[in-house]
Amino acid sequence: MERSAMAIPKPKPLSVKNDPLHIIKTRKLTHERPATIAGPMVRYSKLPFRQVCRRYDADIVYTPMILAREFVRNPHARMADFSTNSGDSPFIVQVGTNNVADLLKFVEMVAPFCDGIGINCGCPIREQVREGIGCALIYNGELLCSMVSAVKKKYGDKLRLETKIRIHDDWDQTVKLCRDVCGAGVDWITIHGRTKNTRSSQPADFQAIRYVVDRISDKGVPVVANGDCYLLEDVQQIADLTGAHGVMAVRGVLSNPALFSGFITCPWGCIEWFWYYTLEFGGLPYQLLQHHLFCMLESMEVDRVLIKALMKIKNTTELLDWFDDHFELKRHGERGFGQAVQPPLKR
Repeated sequence: MERSAMAIPKPKPLSVKNDPLHIIKTRKLTHERPATIAGPMVRYSKLPFRQVCRRYDADIVYTPMILAREFVRNPHARMADFSTNSGDSPFIVQVGTNNVADLLKFVEMVAPFCDGIGINCGCPIREQVREGIGCALIYNGELLCSMVSAVKKKYGDKLRLETKIRIHDDWDQTVKLCRDVCGAGVDWITIHGRTKNTRSSQPADFQAIRYVVDRISDKGVPVVANGDCYLLEDVQQIADLTGAHGVMAVRGVLSNPALFSGFITCPWGCIEWFWYYTLEFGGLPYQLLQHHLFCMLESMEVDRVLIKALMKIKNTTELLDWFDDHFELKRHGERGFGQAVQPPLKR
């Protein structure tokens, strides 16, 4: 059953199983690989999708960015933006905020249900930047450090806190920012290897991430590298190039939630699991359900005529019927459910 955020005094206890910092620091020893992380996507990292990514070897998953000012003031925003359940762990709630007061109230409301908080310092959307949210924070280190310090002063090691940043044109500015947030008490830093103005079509700059990692290593704060992770082999390559403890995929897992399990394209099992979790948990807007399925089918290289037909369907009931008409869509509990790799088209 889903749970909406309510103000409960104590954060959820951390253990070796759900402590994201422990996972990031130890995956190389326990699994001989970096930590694998499914990053935050605006609107798309909802509970059903997080569960699919977790089933396919994502160690840690994120919610979409949630705006603190709306969340703390509007109960309808809380219901729409945040849901979880007992199996949704470990996961990080990412927040967009520009002041300490909203952040502390937000953390108080979600801490009982999550394993960590991530402050978004990387969103380049103009509307957010104009309000001092997202990328604006990498140019306002004093404010960012005050927010990190306020959360850690109140919660200490009972709650993990991350900052997800982009690089500056001047890499030394990024080094200074990272050293400052380390001093403020951040548990780990995720670095997206692009600047605020770098287009997503341009390659991520892993040399820049390496430059920063080498210059903050004395702080003992692990770094997660983000950018251009589309295959399992990319995970180790990115970790080797950057020296990062973990690797985050975002666009890669949107089209292939099984990326971290080594699948080159999305396996059919993801479709069946996603349908199951969506219907089991409820609350996913139809447009998101439709677009998730579109992205996964497109990765499988399903006939474009079929995909175009999918996008014309207007509601969940018709969409489920459409899948049953064109594919052998197994239900949870049926033999072979969630195991197929190739799309089981009906001829």
